[in-house]
Amino acid sequence: MDRPLRPRRIALLGAESTGKTQLALALGEQLVAQGQRVRVIPEVLREWCEREGRTPRADEQVAIAEEQARRVLTPQDVDVVIADTTPVMTAVYSHLLFGDESLYDFALAHQRLYDATLVTGLDLPWVADGLQRDGPKVREPVDALLRTALARAGVSWQVIYGQQERRLENAQKALDSIAVNDHSTLGSGQKHHENPLGSGFCATCGDAACEHRLFTALLGATGAGPNRRSDQ
Repeated sequence: MDRPLRPRRIALLGAESTGKTQLALALGEQLVAQGQRVRVIPEVLREWCEREGRTPRADEQVAIAEEQARRVLTPQDVDVVIADTTPVMTAVYSHLLFGDESLYDFALAHQRLYDATLVTGLDLPWVADGLQRDGPKVREPVDALLRTALARAGVSWQVIYGQQERRLENAQKALDSIAVNDHSTLGSGQKHHENPLGSGFCATCGDAACEHRLFTALLGATGAGPNRRSDQ
């Protein structure tokens, strides 16, 4: 089997308690079963909080972001690297919690090194898990800041919805659709586009049949929506 010159890089981003870690591990297991050599990079922030017994201060965010990036770029003896978060999430939380936007340039430049960026949707219930959880009230603001940052930087992404096995299936379909193994477009940010309704779920609540989704789709079809956006 021919091995790639460098690992394919898959990023999982999203607000807290949206299943990033479980999805990263499940994707890794699935790719290993397909004969791929896989390295899943855990979240540095979780390790930091467990070691220090507290959440980091504003001046400690940059070191966490840099270490997260270093761990992703280090492995060379594998076919695929799956990042359970990237420095972009550190930048988003620094912005939200401390009003510090200084990490975005570094974080988004790093994000362009990924072959695929998957954003986990808000359709899973919030569950308390360690010091780094800030509560369900921050999930929508985090999700909004994340999508805004990616869009402004020209980094394309796919939103992943679904419960349990369906979430994994949708992630695999997303990876297939954006041709994650096409290294010729590495870092171009032009391989795929956000498609929040593409999986059949509401972009706000994750319910495929909710009135918000149906009404939004109707407005989009008629061109009446105030913030209508076309996928290109």
